[in-house]
Amino acid sequence: MDRFLEMQSFATVVDAGSFVGAANAMGLSKAAISRHVNALESRLGVRLLHRTTRRLSLTVEGEVFLTRCRDLLAALEEAEVEVTASSNVASGLLRINVPVSFGLRRLAPLWGEFRHCHPQVRLDITLADRVVDLVEEGYDLAVRIGALNSSSLVARRLTESRLIICASPGYIAANGTPSHPQEIRDHAVIGYSYRSGGDDWQLEGPDGTVNVRVDPGIQSNNGDTCVAAALSGQGLVMQPDFLVSEEIASGKLIAVMPEYCAGKLGVFAVYPSRRHIAPKTRVLIDFLVEQLADPSTL
Repeated sequence: MDRFLEMQSFATVVDAGSFVGAANAMGLSKAAISRHVNALESRLGVRLLHRTTRRLSLTVEGEVFLTRCRDLLAALEEAEVEVTASSNVASGLLRINVPVSFGLRRLAPLWGEFRHCHPQVRLDITLADRVVDLVEEGYDLAVRIGALNSSSLVARRLTESRLIICASPGYIAANGTPSHPQEIRDHAVIGYSYRSGGDDWQLEGPDGTVNVRVDPGIQSNNGDTCVAAALSGQGLVMQPDFLVSEEIASGKLIAVMPEYCAGKLGVFAVYPSRRHIAPKTRVLIDFLVEQLADPSTL
């Protein structure tokens, strides 16, 4: 039998002055209250209450135990209030895993503002392009780009990024500009190892869907490395706009075949499936949704 329920029943009987009053206060039957008090006395090996047909009174042992009993019940109530209150406040260590390039270019400038808004949350940020096991490796949240594999993780879309095919002015001057996706086969290509489509590039344009199989002369698992290779004139590269938009705006790279859409990548926050999401995780996701919804941040 629950010891705290026994103590609560005993204390409520004393406060109410009767078993009936205690039963009404606790929403239990008189028989249940009596069982709890009897079980408590049996376990302690002493009588706590003098019972007569007219009144109840505490024994000497009952008076001593009631004081300690009230202290324990009050401490339990305080602990519950404290935990309940803290559970609604964003605080504690938040371990996050984010892709390297997106983490450096788009998320790194945001962490200071998040900490300003939520100073009780401490951030531990790991940058990696591999897909980590959140549960196994102890992460609270990961940011993932592209198609998500079916899993037990919960996902929330943060934003999306458009894929752009581009090359340096020097490369285009020396090799020309492709006007149709099939002409990409005649060009040097820089590949991204973690791309879900691999070496198959799919583009949507005026003539529908066109699939092109490329043969990268340079391939990397890091988007910034791919862009750097393109900037040095090594060929065509397909990368998300957050990696190449500034270079295109400055003229360091030139977008090719703008009438063809190379696709869009969803950017998601994923976290372990739980019935209740921790406040620290929830406020970060809400913050990122708000910040990344502004097109100027992409």
